[in-house]
Amino acid sequence: MATGIARPFGSLAHKTTRGHLEAKHQIKKTGFRHFASTVSSDDFANVDDIRNPKPPIISKDEEHRVETQRRRLADVLISEVLDAKHAHRWVNPIIKHGATLREAIEAVIDGGLSGMMVVDDHAGEQKKVLGLLTSRDLLRVMNSGIKDDESNDEIMSRPIIDFMTPISQVVYARPEETIGMCRTIMSKLGIKCLPILSSEGQVAGLITARDMSDFGLTAADKGGKKSFLDDVSSRVGLSSNTSMADPPLFMQAHLTPERSPLYVNMGVAELPHPFKRPDGVSGNLREHGPSDFASDNDLSEDAHFIATVKLPDDKEGTLRDLTYFGVADGVGSWREYGVDPRDFSHKLMEECENVLLEACHRAPKKGKLSKRVIAPADILEEAYERVKKDNIIGSCTACVAFFDNTRHQLHFSNLGDSGIVILRHIDSSQAGSLKRDKTIPRLERSSDLKVAFVSQQQLHSFNHPYQLGWTGEEMREKSSFKTAQDTCTTSVHVRRGDIIIMATDGLFDNIDVNDIADVGLEWENQVGLIRGGDIAAREKRWQMGNSLTLLSAERVGELAQELCDKARDYSLDSSLDSPFALLAKENDIMWSGGMPDDCTVIVAHVVGRSADDVMDKDHL
Repeated sequence: MATGIARPFGSLAHKTTRGHLEAKHQIKKTGFRHFASTVSSDDFANVDDIRNPKPPIISKDEEHRVETQRRRLADVLISEVLDAKHAHRWVNPIIKHGATLREAIEAVIDGGLSGMMVVDDHAGEQKKVLGLLTSRDLLRVMNSGIKDDESNDEIMSRPIIDFMTPISQVVYARPEETIGMCRTIMSKLGIKCLPILSSEGQVAGLITARDMSDFGLTAADKGGKKSFLDDVSSRVGLSSNTSMADPPLFMQAHLTPERSPLYVNMGVAELPHPFKRPDGVSGNLREHGPSDFASDNDLSEDAHFIATVKLPDDKEGTLRDLTYFGVADGVGSWREYGVDPRDFSHKLMEECENVLLEACHRAPKKGKLSKRVIAPADILEEAYERVKKDNIIGSCTACVAFFDNTRHQLHFSNLGDSGIVILRHIDSSQAGSLKRDKTIPRLERSSDLKVAFVSQQQLHSFNHPYQLGWTGEEMREKSSFKTAQDTCTTSVHVRRGDIIIMATDGLFDNIDVNDIADVGLEWENQVGLIRGGDIAAREKRWQMGNSLTLLSAERVGELAQELCDKARDYSLDSSLDSPFALLAKENDIMWSGGMPDDCTVIVAHVVGRSADDVMDKDHL
């Protein structure tokens, strides 16, 4: 039972010296009013400090100690975190594969779990693992059911095996790895929990970000009066007048027109491997001989598509214009088996476009490919099945995206080592999310166009990317081929003026992403979209309704071509180590110079007006 009372005396609030104990005894003996008349005003000096406690002053030595401890935590073995978690509270993080969504929700809530390993019902005591189920998966499947107009019973009766992460896609950590490494993995891949796989091939447990944060805190740190008073009491309860703050100044210019749609002007360029011939490809410049470098794009094993379609929006109930685009990179080693590497990649991109065009002309009905906007992973999955049905032998990497002009988002799914880079201008006078080059004075800096986003690439090992593939029959044993479910799928918020670059590895293996930003800035200056990095002048021009959309539409292809040309030049330069060469050396492979390859680049320039808008074209 609580026995404490709120004390008005700052001098009595926290101290338990003998004098104050005597004072407390005097109150009991003579009464509070009599005692109060004998207390000086100095005894009331700390009343406000009690009612509105101030954060404690921390010395530099204490700050250094805390920071040092934090750095040391990054070096702690994850096995120690797991042991501490199990010692504090043991909950077996498993669920049988025959369970439903309702049973999974109950298990997550009752056990306080962020994730569970899905085990085989029929494996008995072996507890054979089939996959991983997280709380995020549960929310995702509920959202999907709601969009498909399913009843509550239909949603809750869905079997978890249909939406768990299969065992082949589960990302794990090892006991000997550190907290720092696990945090890095979780941050890069955007995952909430990490299974810890023992040397015996068994899942020892699941680690979450909370588990890592809790490690090192004692029972006294997490419980008791002192910890609550020190860390919690002054932070409990918001005033009834609390409201949300306005966005920071550096974001307001981008958020004010949030309800206004954005558009993309598209440009594409491609070049074949410089040593490509109709009958194959030379291994090096000496084998290629004095003949000109290849320029016939029909020889390229890369493929791409761009399609603008109208699809129903399940939220708005209207048709929306959506721009889809994608690239695929055929695997050249199929040539050794008498297979044309171009066939698979070109057919895959062709079928991606067919899926979209068919969806546009199909009457809306229940089904994920006809009722609403189609996710990139769904497009890849359907196109992949069609390629296999046509018995096209080969394999390729692939990346498919679409731009949502209403919600200002880029959604994409990437498999392998193709990918996406987003370039964005920042205002050096404002704090922002992108790091500025503070070592060079503002007036001397040549660029404030920075890399805002780089997509995750996926590889089995160096130069062995994830691929979609088909050999003519389903592989009975474990195959190195992946499916659309293995893609890295995410969404990125974009802003007016952003430059989105999708490309095959022929670009990224030869040009560093920061050099790509430099090329982008040079193009903007040449075209006149921005002058001297003056962000304020560009914003003022936009406010006046002058978007220069037509100029962007006419010239955006030049940026794609410049990137392709530069990638080829760098690939033939043996004096400068390319990103490919640097990564090769990190993997104990001797390689210098560039990496000659096919190269395809799609550039999407985000603008505020459509190039098809015929009204007031002088200000587009």
